[in-house]
Amino acid sequence: MRNSVAHRAQVAERFVDHAAERVEKTVARRKVVSEPIVRRIVGVLDGVSIFIAGAVATHWASDGLDWRMLALAVPLGTLLAVNFLHLFGSYGFDRFARLDDGVSRVLLSWLLALGALAVVAYVATPIGRSGGAWLMLWLTGGLSLLLPIRLVLFHLVRKWRREGRLGELVAIVGAGPIAQRLLRQLHASAGPNLRIVGVYDDNAASLPPRCMGLPIRGTVDDLVRDARGMGIDTVIVAMPLSVDRAITDTMNKLALLPVDVRLCPDVFGLGLGKVEVSHFGGLTFLNVLNRPLRDWGWIAKEIEDRVLAAAIITMISPLLLAVALLIKLDSPGPVFFRQKRYGFNNQLIEVWKFRSMHHAAQDVNAEQLTRRNDPRITRIGAFLRRTSIDELPQFINVLRGEMSVVGPRPHALRAKAGTLLYQDAVRYYDARHRVKPGITGWAQVNGWRGETDTIEQIRRRVEHDLHYIDNWSIRLDLKIIARTVLGGFTGHHAF
Repeated sequence: MRNSVAHRAQVAERFVDHAAERVEKTVARRKVVSEPIVRRIVGVLDGVSIFIAGAVATHWASDGLDWRMLALAVPLGTLLAVNFLHLFGSYGFDRFARLDDGVSRVLLSWLLALGALAVVAYVATPIGRSGGAWLMLWLTGGLSLLLPIRLVLFHLVRKWRREGRLGELVAIVGAGPIAQRLLRQLHASAGPNLRIVGVYDDNAASLPPRCMGLPIRGTVDDLVRDARGMGIDTVIVAMPLSVDRAITDTMNKLALLPVDVRLCPDVFGLGLGKVEVSHFGGLTFLNVLNRPLRDWGWIAKEIEDRVLAAAIITMISPLLLAVALLIKLDSPGPVFFRQKRYGFNNQLIEVWKFRSMHHAAQDVNAEQLTRRNDPRITRIGAFLRRTSIDELPQFINVLRGEMSVVGPRPHALRAKAGTLLYQDAVRYYDARHRVKPGITGWAQVNGWRGETDTIEQIRRRVEHDLHYIDNWSIRLDLKIIARTVLGGFTGHHAF
């Protein structure tokens, strides 16, 4: 019995050491492959391939057959095949990594789909020899397209695994009994894509250097820092849900990060309301916070930004040239003003604007916010700021992937509300950086721009930014863009 326990302990220790080694090698990885997107793309490719094979078969082997029947049979067969592929688990990501399993499921699904279609076609209208030749051509044509997809996918998955681009990078909050039990179960049931970067606990200074073989890397504040530098994707909170403020403070800090936050269920002492669950490493977790943009939402936002930015720059290029000429004629100095500001996940970006101040009076860090009748502003600069034309070069930032067309406005590093820096004036100010900053935003079209003499002004601005993040949709973006074009980004608050 003791030997068995010792053996299990040695196996667990080897697993932890191997997992830690894999994490250290891949901590700096980026461009993680999204499994839901890959599955959806493969499903679309399968459907297109089957439809093309059916169309080719119809073209080459349809003599003597009713074309109306074939026009109905090809889309019906495609639909049947894709559904059979789903039914037999062909789109499970682990299937992609096993060529024999993936190919066998494709063969079974495709044969059953065509078999079902053949039965329906024979009962409805006997298909005869020509129909048999048509089905055989469709069968072989479909396989000639489906099987190469699985072969390419097999090699891609192996390549992504070697590069550490599969599986999310995970951090654990808590080093007590709940966390230890969680790690023990994860060690026993997790697959090869599990990458735990380490454990974080606010009592780290008084704890041993490791928890269940994983390094205790510091406090939750250290986790906030590491999440930004290491690209952590998911944080699992394994702490008692007691009535004290520990869990609340932890959640408030994690809410500043663009990561998924999951609660490891134990004895419940916290009313969470209606929440969803997710399955990770063979276990079930509560979804407390979700990344604002992920998978298809992220792709839709990226496409929206790049297409709109390219189209708008093309349309307003004559205006941009005219403004550049007026700036050069109005005062000496460069046409553009570039300023460091906080972008996505608190990363610094260089924001482009048309220069609206005298070159010698420029305030790169925004130590002094612009006020009405500010003597630093040039004559053309006053017009540019009042109409927000000075912001138009930021479409370059959008094309570069640093900003979005719509999002929370990026603020200068030393911007203040009264005498306090923005991040000191609003407790959870950094939560607005969970998405890319935008040229226009929900706060701006609702009048919250311009001076911030009071804490209330920046608080309301941040409230609107967080409302946008929590309720993002393409429809909301288009609404904000429409209100901006109709004057929501100009007026008495702009100077």
